[in-house]
Amino acid sequence: MKKEELKKILLPFTLETAMEKVKEMETKWNSRDRELIALSCTADTEWRDRTDFLSGRGEVEPFLKSKWEKEVNGTLKLELWGFRNYRMAVRSEYEWQDQKGVWFRSYGNELWQFDENGLMQKRFASINDLPADDSKQTLI
Repeated sequence: MKKEELKKILLPFTLETAMEKVKEMETKWNSRDRELIALSCTADTEWRDRTDFLSGRGEVEPFLKSKWEKEVNGTLKLELWGFRNYRMAVRSEYEWQDQKGVWFRSYGNELWQFDENGLMQKRFASINDLPADDSKQTLI
């Protein structure tokens, strides 16, 4: 997905547009395009990812750069759990390798809030990582 292809999803969400937004965010994450992901956030976005707390779009790109230097060959799968107006709850499943080649599977729940333009204002992610048997990859 290219930056010029950013599609505006009208808010408040309907079931159809909420599902579309989840798929859009999954595609952006799996592209590993840090700039594209940052452009999907408000300038004052707030994130919590595991134990990392981010404040502002300017912290998103460096965070993702560092994250993806440690977590290689990753694939994310997102599932909509619920939505209301400008907010949604999403379940995540993420498979990735560390720099030594050990596979992990991460499971999480995320709470998202968007502004009236569909940009992510808040992302609060609670995620648990488990070593995974590399012969049983399900997402990759």
